[in-house]
Amino acid sequence: MDIRTILSGNSWKHGSDRSVIGLDIGSRASKGVFVHGNVVETALIPTGVSMQKTAEELITKLLRKANALRSSLAYIVGTGYGRITLAFPDVPYQVVTEITCHAMGAHAVLPKTRTIIDIGGQDSKAIKIDPESGKVVEFVMNDKCAAGTGRFLEKAAVLLGLQLDQLGDSSLEAVAPSPISSQCVVFAESEVISLRAKGERNKDIGARANVAAGVHLATARRVHNLLNRVGIEPELVFTGGVSNNRGMWKVLEDLLGHSFAKPPLDLIFAGALGAAIFAGRYEQTGLGNVANHGNVATSANRSEWKPYSESDIKSNEPPAAVEEVPAQVA
Repeated sequence: MDIRTILSGNSWKHGSDRSVIGLDIGSRASKGVFVHGNVVETALIPTGVSMQKTAEELITKLLRKANALRSSLAYIVGTGYGRITLAFPDVPYQVVTEITCHAMGAHAVLPKTRTIIDIGGQDSKAIKIDPESGKVVEFVMNDKCAAGTGRFLEKAAVLLGLQLDQLGDSSLEAVAPSPISSQCVVFAESEVISLRAKGERNKDIGARANVAAGVHLATARRVHNLLNRVGIEPELVFTGGVSNNRGMWKVLEDLLGHSFAKPPLDLIFAGALGAAIFAGRYEQTGLGNVANHGNVATSANRSEWKPYSESDIKSNEPPAAVEEVPAQVA
């Protein structure tokens, strides 16, 4: 598709002169974005046991949608949970952290973005960015506990006898959210089981919706705590797989007292889009993070690439392009 058809004004300024791909290999789902000039294509598949095979499947889907050949690929950047497991002997490849990529992807789609909430399968993050450049200013993240992540929502859906994509809609039917007080996901799961059983005993047909709403509220409170540590500055943007959950979208807006900016592109692809933008920049400048697996193109020689050795990987530092200044980690 021509990205300009869905973005307002002339906000798209990130096209690459050659074909590049960004891959966001998540713990539950993997996303890919192809960029060449104003052409942007997206693909989404479940993450398989082999992340390399998952990445190759994404690349094949993207090239088919873009009607492009693999030999035309000039650069690939990987991000997400499985980024460091990938290597492509025929295409220069680098990795960039998912925080940096989500920031750039959100900035590219919504240039006024200042604050991002990203909820993925294994962690959640609050990110502040510079609206002029899309660079990360500050962030905090929760990657030590499943509470406040998509994994908790997934397990809650199973316990409630729902498909994951039904959980958010079910929560919107609640009359009164059930209290989920435990901060630990293991104990919270026990509460969910107990609350559902209580509703069944009392023949309460709305019990499941109330429990679903309680799960969303408990998750939103954990994310709210993260966001309090970086502050909220509009525009506020919601990225990651959970951003497609209507129940989570609503409960976060209610809890935060702020509305999310409405994206013209599904921001489950924010990380992959940001990765594709970095791929275009690296291809054009010849710069990249050589402290990674894969192959690196240089300005002196773009035609001969080879995988880096372990000594190369240990001896090189990341470039300033992916530098982040973290706040205290949750």
